[in-house]
Amino acid sequence: MRGVGIINVVDIESTCWKGDPPPGETSEIIEIGICELDSITLEVGKRRSILCFPVDSTISPFCTDLTTLTDDMIRRDGVELSSACALLRTMHKSTDRIWASFGDYDRRMFAENCARRNIRYPFGPRHLNVKTLTALAFGWGAEPGMAEVLRRMGMDLVGTHHRGGDDAYNIALILREILQTMRGRI
Repeated sequence: MRGVGIINVVDIESTCWKGDPPPGETSEIIEIGICELDSITLEVGKRRSILCFPVDSTISPFCTDLTTLTDDMIRRDGVELSSACALLRTMHKSTDRIWASFGDYDRRMFAENCARRNIRYPFGPRHLNVKTLTALAFGWGAEPGMAEVLRRMGMDLVGTHHRGGDDAYNIALILREILQTMRGRI
């Protein structure tokens, strides 16, 4: 049995539009945020953001308003999704570690984007859905969004909502709080 050790907390931002995408365009990953959480010490590491070039879509004004990401930023600082996935595998040992995200959207988008571009999926089989875990842990009948979970937990949102690195960090803080609460009950 593999140990748990470090959990890679991941949040992505994707191209999006107000309403349906324009003809011929499809939603794709434009930012990967990652923050490591030590499952033993519960230390939250530094957040990181990897920008990715869109291939089959453009960054709409709606997307920029939501994420603050612009086409210029991504063209200047971004990499191909294949390079970002390789970076996750090498720098963050993503195929060997549990990875967590807030909901199932990130897992599905990685699977779809990697399959569409014939890119090796960067994660192993162990995925933790923090959104569902939170609702179960606190006995909530529904799964609220990340900002609402932070509010209910008495925590402030750190950074800019809908930026991958900042959201990954906030999700790591939520997961740490859940783990601390669970350990206090044992």
